[in-house]
Amino acid sequence: MSMKNKAPIEKLKTWQFNRFGMFIHWGLYSLPARHEWVKSRECITTEKYQRYFNEFNPDLYNPDEWASCAKNAGMKYVVLTAKHHEGFCLFDSKLTDYKSTNTPYGKDLLKPFVKAFRSAGIRVGLYYSLLDWHHPDYTLDHYHPMRNNPGFIKHNPSLDFSNYTKYLHGQVREILSNYGEIDMVFYDFTPLDPKTGKPEKGRDFWKSEELVSLTRKLQPGILINDRLDLLDTSWGWDFRTPEQLMLPGPLKNKNGKLIPWETCQTFSGSWGYHRDEDSWKSVPQLVRLLIDTVSKNGNLLLNIGPTARGEFDSRAKERLSGLGDWMKQHSRAIYGCTCAPVKASAPQDSRLTYNPDTKRLYIHIFSWPPSGEIVLRGVSIEKIMYAQLLNDASEIKFHKFKYWRENDKFVESSNSEAVTFRVPIKKPEVEVPVIELVLK
Repeated sequence: MSMKNKAPIEKLKTWQFNRFGMFIHWGLYSLPARHEWVKSRECITTEKYQRYFNEFNPDLYNPDEWASCAKNAGMKYVVLTAKHHEGFCLFDSKLTDYKSTNTPYGKDLLKPFVKAFRSAGIRVGLYYSLLDWHHPDYTLDHYHPMRNNPGFIKHNPSLDFSNYTKYLHGQVREILSNYGEIDMVFYDFTPLDPKTGKPEKGRDFWKSEELVSLTRKLQPGILINDRLDLLDTSWGWDFRTPEQLMLPGPLKNKNGKLIPWETCQTFSGSWGYHRDEDSWKSVPQLVRLLIDTVSKNGNLLLNIGPTARGEFDSRAKERLSGLGDWMKQHSRAIYGCTCAPVKASAPQDSRLTYNPDTKRLYIHIFSWPPSGEIVLRGVSIEKIMYAQLLNDASEIKFHKFKYWRENDKFVESSNSEAVTFRVPIKKPEVEVPVIELVLK
């Protein structure tokens, strides 16, 4: 297969249809439990970091339980860190001793993970870090834990980065050959020089073109993210991945065509398990985050950081459960949905999602109106066949929008594309109520 090819369009459509996935950051950093970048942040030497490898024993690891939590939350795909920046591998690589099979746990963690999630009907993706703070030939950059270490700085010119590149490609071959079908790969990331804004290590370091060719050869249907420093190509990526931020609207190219994108977000301020971090998003915030993403034609990849014993902690479980409660009644306003037709304008404190296949428009009401009325503009009343609250399928009455405030007086509106919906005075007992419109 030529590296100039992209993923099959049907694979991309399925990924976009699913809209909601689980990210899992898990590694040795779950033991210090104070951020997955702890080795870099605290400039910990490989020798001192070894203590976490020596104690890694996730005896409570149960991937079937993880898959159940994801499925119950309404998540349709998952991405697991096969190797993060620290260099530790969750799989039984033949290219390194720095892997789970050599820890006290002694087993390949990836194999049962893939089996569990596939059995639950959840599509499987793998994350692989381009950075590696453990490999002996990984050279200095401004993220490297030894960036301020005089001895390592002196040693750095003698390193042969090409040895690391061969290692990188070899491990990608392992994870894409030994674990069955893999639906997507998340390569992370091309660091930028803080002074110039240009890649500090880029496509030439990773041999990105060869890596894409290898990836597509081993897994012809796979989706590839956008962090290999190949954004100037049409074939080096399938979707964009803004991190910890929300786009102001749908992502489009210069010709106005929609670009597939996914925002990866955390429950809190850390990707790995962080025992003392306390800025966790609430269930209402997370529901709104999901809705807002889909309303802009995006996917949401929401992250979990399991503990060092292999469990999702109580904070994560509580939020997954809350998301699942809302998704149970409202998933059809998420799956298969995208941004609303161009003319439609969301009511105040609301978001719109639209399913082009079923021709249903969804009004997600973030702030319940005290007036008992919601006004939708940009859609004529003649196009609406029926309206109902999605949580209980109870009918919502509607009529042509009649009045408009102008110079402190109410005058009759001439707007033929504005509709008023009469909603209950009392907000339904769901995090975000949704009105479903059946369109002609």
